[in-house]
Amino acid sequence: MRRILIFSFIILFSLSTVFASEFTALEGTIVGISKYGNAYTDISSESAEEAGYAPGDMVTLTVGDYTAQAPIGTNYSNVDSGSLVIVTSPEGLEIAINYGSFETVASASIGESVTIEMAEKGGYAEEYAIRQLERTEERDDYVSDAVFANFRMMDEGNIAPGIIFRSCSPVRGDARAPYADSLAKEAGIKTVINLADSKETMEEGLAEAPYYKTLVDKNAVITLDMGVDFFSPEFTSKLASALRFMIANEPPYLIHCNEGKDRAGMTAALLEALSGATMDEIIADYMESYENYYWVEKGSEQYNTISEIITDFFTTMNGRPFPWSMVRTVAEQYTLNTIGLSIDELAALEALLQGR
Repeated sequence: MRRILIFSFIILFSLSTVFASEFTALEGTIVGISKYGNAYTDISSESAEEAGYAPGDMVTLTVGDYTAQAPIGTNYSNVDSGSLVIVTSPEGLEIAINYGSFETVASASIGESVTIEMAEKGGYAEEYAIRQLERTEERDDYVSDAVFANFRMMDEGNIAPGIIFRSCSPVRGDARAPYADSLAKEAGIKTVINLADSKETMEEGLAEAPYYKTLVDKNAVITLDMGVDFFSPEFTSKLASALRFMIANEPPYLIHCNEGKDRAGMTAALLEALSGATMDEIIADYMESYENYYWVEKGSEQYNTISEIITDFFTTMNGRPFPWSMVRTVAEQYTLNTIGLSIDELAALEALLQGR
């Protein structure tokens, strides 16, 4: 059924392909910058739709002196990591780089003019269709509490059973949060690495997360308020704080961001690589979040396309392609040379993960 829908979607876009010159340019202004470096514009999604722009179109974006082509999409994951996308939302068109900072790349600032022009109607339709992700907020649509909360133990490579877990946020205040909090209690979590929140945003969700609050009261939770530009100095500095917090506190650990798939996914991938996991194991764990949330089927074209996010992550980490058999070495060098842990800290971290 999914393949039929994708094929139909592509046909509809193909039939609607017309010359880009027939579309009026969209013009507006940057009115805000998110903590992730995304630029909010005052161009409404409704006005873009009325002008003939839709998800799957390729457009030319101009912001100040910056010009680039990008697809229109509905989610950051509609494109590869490091790629530009124009996201439609109820608040208006948002300019983003998946796992990156548009603000940094384009030197964007509030008040700058924005122009979006049609480059190719439906030019990204096939890729967009493959990357379409759907989920619900209903527990009954998922097979278990753990799947709904994207909660699981990490045991890849040499990670000892019961040492480290990952999940969605127990303090986000959404439908999944109470399940994540309950599962954290059941697992006996003693230390939490909260990659998404500041202290203030975390506290907003504590009323509905009683177990999590007991850990906060014990100073066993670190809040890092991280963005998604994984190779920025700010991100790596905060990641160093996260790893040192783990070393200084006792397991079991819980790592989470909001959904438990992006910032938590990349942090988990690094820890798995440091523990001797194979690339196949790392990919399987990363993709389990997409299976849990969006019912992405293992082995499907959609699965294989999304999984490239994690291989691209390690390639960027190393600066060039390398044999996957060397992933642990690459992760260790990155942890020492870029994150900035000492050799003794790295050894202590690896020993903790192995239960020693």
